[in-house]
Amino acid sequence: MRINALLIALMIAAPAMADGPPPAPSGLYEQDSPHTSVTWKIDHFGLSHFTARFIDANARLDWNADEPELSKLTVEIDPANVRTDFPFPEVEDFDGKIGGDPAFLAANPITFVSERIDITGENTGRIEGNLTMRGETHPAVMDVVFNGSLAEHPIEKIAKLGFSGHMTVKRSLWGLTFATPALSDDVEVAIEIEFKPAGV
Repeated sequence: MRINALLIALMIAAPAMADGPPPAPSGLYEQDSPHTSVTWKIDHFGLSHFTARFIDANARLDWNADEPELSKLTVEIDPANVRTDFPFPEVEDFDGKIGGDPAFLAANPITFVSERIDITGENTGRIEGNLTMRGETHPAVMDVVFNGSLAEHPIEKIAKLGFSGHMTVKRSLWGLTFATPALSDDVEVAIEIEFKPAGV
């Protein structure tokens, strides 16, 4: 009898276990900085891809769990927070030059604001939006993978969502023409981000 009762209990619980933990609810989320990275790379004379990263992006997601295509994403990055790992900082403040020099990012905030979100697959999407750099705004597209969400993270005990994103931009559209074509016009941007409820 005990074996039969156990089998019945497992049969009842199986569908719930197969569904997995409940997902994060709709609401306003902000990036979880320790689990977020924004890196970019550019072809360097055809020999390698020079790679750098931005620290502390300020991203906010107005998440619609039932209709993700109605969600809204905004991102703001301070170019002063660029990190290139330039090996000779005593010779040149290369990070400061990239972030603040008029020939580069000119200390203007970098922002991306979504205008349209299309669901392209079971866990993939395409975000069309406006990208602002150096005070100029042009359309840009980000391809995203939805990695998953949890109503309660097992360690942090808060709702979390995770995405991977990728976009390629032609820097010349924003007047960034330094050393082209030796340095490629295309800049590849990769984003790994976790969101947590805003204000938590």
